Amino acid sequence: MAAHKAVGVDIGGTGVKAALVDVSTGELLSERHKVATPQGGEPEDIIAAVAQLLKELGSPDVEVGVTFPAIVRHGKTMSAANVSERWIGLEAETLFEQGLGRDITFVNDADAAGVAEQQFGAAKDQQGLVIVTTLGTGIGTAFIYRGVLQPNTELGHLQWKGEESAETLLSARARERRDLDWPDWGGELTDYYRHLELLFSPELFVISGGVSKKPEKFVPFIDIETPIAIAKLKNNAGIIGAAHLAHLSSAR
Repeated sequence: MAAHKAVGVDIGGTGVKAALVDVSTGELLSERHKVATPQGGEPEDIIAAVAQLLKELGSPDVEVGVTFPAIVRHGKTMSAANVSERWIGLEAETLFEQGLGRDITFVNDADAAGVAEQQFGAAKDQQGLVIVTTLGTGIGTAFIYRGVLQPNTELGHLQWKGEESAETLLSARARERRDLDWPDWGGELTDYYRHLELLFSPELFVISGGVSKKPEKFVPFIDIETPIAIAKLKNNAGIIGAAHLAHLSSAR
């Protein structure tokens, strides 16, 4: 039924992905379409990339949710991670709606992934605080407390060991750039997750992002007290969360 379908679009620093989603089950109802994030991450180019993906999906007449790697407040992007700094302070939701010719629901990318894992994945039915961390081009975080999203946590941007942000040293892209082997990366992530434990005392960490497809390579080397779960939705969490939030928004 159409009422149970929505499109999720997940914009990241390296790729833009989209699919049609069954929002009652979290299952993808189409192939996942993907294009590279336009070089420079300029607003016009990214909006055009999203328009292309919607066209490839057949421009279905359903709600559309769009994630973005930024603090999102009242539809405005208040930061810019791995995209053009022109996004900072933009009325981004309005720009997308104008460029796509349709209403959308606009949300931080890690928040969308966290909502998806809470609804359909590794954080489902968890009580207390769950911190979902997406390890990819950068590091995104989502706080889910008693099943409710606490939006716009940006713990990948904590100052870390002399760097402006933790993600500069610890993201999956940084691991490749620094040529760290998996055990060494797990060891460095240990320090990061222990710091988050000290600050927030979560009951569960969920590791999401592309590297969640190969947790055996690094998770055994993360030595912390808090349990770690691997994202069940893998790299589709942002798409699924965006679609779910778009459906919820339309139902209000």
